[in-house]
Amino acid sequence: MKIRTRLILSSILLVGVGFYFLTGYILDYLRPRYLESVEDVLVDQAYMVAGFLENELKDGAIDTDQLKIVLQQVSRRQFIAKIYQLTKTSVDERVYVTNDKGIVIFDSNGGKDEGQDYSDWRNISRTLKGQYGARSTRLDVNLQASLLHITAPIYSKEGAIIGTVTVSKPTGNINFFMQHAKPQVIIAGVVAAISIILIGAFVSTWMTWPLRKLTHYARAVRDGKRARLPKLGKSEIGEMGQAFEEMRVALEGKKYVENYVQTLTHELKSPLAAIQGAAEILQEDVSKEQRGQFLRNIQLESARMHQLVERLLELSSLEARQGLQNVEEVDVAVLLENVLIEVESLVQKKHLKLEKTILAPLIAKGEKFLLQQAVQNLVQNAIQFSPKDGVLHVDGRRDDGKVRITVRDQGPGIPDYAMEKIFEKFYSLPRPDTGKKSSGLGLSFVKEVATLHHGSVALRSLEAGGAEAELILPAL
Repeated sequence: MKIRTRLILSSILLVGVGFYFLTGYILDYLRPRYLESVEDVLVDQAYMVAGFLENELKDGAIDTDQLKIVLQQVSRRQFIAKIYQLTKTSVDERVYVTNDKGIVIFDSNGGKDEGQDYSDWRNISRTLKGQYGARSTRLDVNLQASLLHITAPIYSKEGAIIGTVTVSKPTGNINFFMQHAKPQVIIAGVVAAISIILIGAFVSTWMTWPLRKLTHYARAVRDGKRARLPKLGKSEIGEMGQAFEEMRVALEGKKYVENYVQTLTHELKSPLAAIQGAAEILQEDVSKEQRGQFLRNIQLESARMHQLVERLLELSSLEARQGLQNVEEVDVAVLLENVLIEVESLVQKKHLKLEKTILAPLIAKGEKFLLQQAVQNLVQNAIQFSPKDGVLHVDGRRDDGKVRITVRDQGPGIPDYAMEKIFEKFYSLPRPDTGKKSSGLGLSFVKEVATLHHGSVALRSLEAGGAEAELILPAL
């Protein structure tokens, strides 16, 4: 399982568990807070009613006549109170008064419990003792509905407790508020959970993105592609990427040297053997004409080795690059004209007819020297494979955001067996007119230049005969 997937699943699991317990805690926390707010209001009301009754004392005794009239008027009053989602149309509070013995002397519920002894009720007994009196009576176990009783003492003018007044209220409305609050809490929790999961997914992507870039880089190195170490920052991943790069450079450098030493040794065997053979013959008694011929062979083979070493150094330097250096806007049309002027003597020597189609402007971005060397290699290669009195066509045009340089000859074309090897180092086909092979580094050089410029090069045989080389570069 990928690290990113693990991080996302872990965040989902943690958020889910946290959401479950947090939502349960909030919902369990809300009900007591609702009850506390109701109790706070009832305390105020109980003490206000107690103050009203203390003002109505007659000969030191509690007089409930005025209280009875007021409460009857309140019970008959019609009103509509919109409390958020709750519509209230009647007063659901009950008021009852006891004397100092706990005997009910007034009950707003139609006098139902008048004469009853409430002295054992917790709210009454505590209040008569001068303590805070409160009690809750369960009305419905399933609905968690209860009746909340808040009691206040009634004092005589001398400061003695002569009775109590209780305001009771059912808590059924709290269930209504809870039912409407619960979906809101759940929705808020779900939104918060989704937000946290999305943030977690973003963070996991942000954390694993450098690893993905490093993975792509490692695979590109594995496949032998020219890869540049991506920007990974200064984190531990960046340090690991730098270590990868150092390891790649060390390994590639070692392998690079081994491959080049092997190939260079192999390629130098033939000219060295020719030079050694010619030198041994020159030690013998040979004619002046033969001596001159063997000396020319030594010179030719020495020049061949010199050219091989120089071309190899150019290619190795190019392959060691990670990118372009002296970048500028290059007028490819002018570059093509300059290359054709440089090879004019070779064209005349073979009596070739040069046909060119250069549609300016052709602007590309890159290193002018490398591009000119690459185009020159393609043109010279076409000249070498062209028959005498043949036609050489050079085409330069802009097409679909690309600069396309095409060179066509009328030579023998490319055999099928050579198509996959034509761009390999030291691979070369014999020239039709001399039968000799080149160093086999020219097309490899062109391919490296094209890769450095984010372009491509292709070489194909034509049905009508001959071969076509095409160099494609990004246009400006």
